[in-house]
Amino acid sequence: MEQSFLAYLRGRTRSLPSVAVGIGDDAAVIDPPASGLGAQQVACTDQIIDGVDFDSQSQPLASVGFKSIAINLSDIAAMGATPTAALVTLALPADNATEIAGEVYEGILEACGQFNVAIAGGDISTYDGPLAISVCLLGIVTDPWLRSCAQEGDAIFVTGALGGSRLGHHLRPTPRIEFARRLRQHADVHAAIDISDGFSLDLDRMLAASRVGAELDMDRIPLSEAAEAMSANSGRTPLEHAWSDGEDFELIFTTNESDAAKIEALSADDLSVKITRVGSVVGRTGLWKRITGSKLERVFPQGYVHGETDG
Repeated sequence: MEQSFLAYLRGRTRSLPSVAVGIGDDAAVIDPPASGLGAQQVACTDQIIDGVDFDSQSQPLASVGFKSIAINLSDIAAMGATPTAALVTLALPADNATEIAGEVYEGILEACGQFNVAIAGGDISTYDGPLAISVCLLGIVTDPWLRSCAQEGDAIFVTGALGGSRLGHHLRPTPRIEFARRLRQHADVHAAIDISDGFSLDLDRMLAASRVGAELDMDRIPLSEAAEAMSANSGRTPLEHAWSDGEDFELIFTTNESDAAKIEALSADDLSVKITRVGSVVGRTGLWKRITGSKLERVFPQGYVHGETDG
């Protein structure tokens, strides 16, 4: 199965960017970025498993394949980087392995084509277990955005709208690669993180890494139509969904006030997506909201913690 599938892949990836040595050898060979100028390589990896991160019985395998690439692209975007190549490993159920691999790869190829990513190689195996997809994504960056560099007085922004991703958005998110590229032209980003486990939880992680906190304008947190729709039956408000649902794969980032004023003057077309200022970085750690008068009240992060139930 493996050799015939590799032959299929070599044919299907001809329209994607190429690497020096790709699929079919013992290892890939990737040329360093031609630009030089201090560019560094970045790498991230993520794995999704049937029954944990998706349901192969009710969700299209092509969409699952797309997601496996997109969630890694979201991490690359959060670093302010440009993706270059992917290494893809499939652990396939022994029954119908070739058919499953083909369907999954249709989504993988779609995502790689959309974001100009080469498939440099990977691995395929079959076993008596659920479908699992592991992707290692490589990219290049000059001056990477880190979680640990938010500064007191920074403005806090979020892209897009939040909440309700389980209605379908989580399978085909739009990684903010193009947004990150355009944002670099207008602002010096101090810190950034992508929203995978929940807006409040991921924001808190970024602030903790920077040893600062946030004062949030809760009324400005952008709510998706899906969050509104889910709230009709969930018993939770749209804001609660936006606060903790996760898998939005949007970006949270901070800039100084001068740059904040510049980017607030830009349109969604200028940046490729709508952005919303949701608060400011403060020296006191934790998440805070302002209530009647000048009093601050602490609010607590919620979201998906791996190995635990949603909280």
